[in-house]
Amino acid sequence: MRLSARNILKGKVVALTRGATTTHVKVEIVEGMVVTASITNEASDDLGLMVGMDAAAIIKASDVMIGTEL
Repeated sequence: MRLSARNILKGKVVALTRGATTTHVKVEIVEGMVVTASITNEASDDLGLMVGMDAAAIIKASDVMIGTEL
């Protein structure tokens, strides 16, 4: 698969929380670093997502914000 997105973070699915219309998918990139995505239940089913499987968090955004504690 080739994508225009340049931020592809490979990891493993560590949690799936299914709601009425969306599923929250947690992908652990490295130990202790988890990215969470909210996708439709249909997309989750189509991808056959299961805890423990390899997956990638693909980030495509026009803005990235940085925050600090003051």
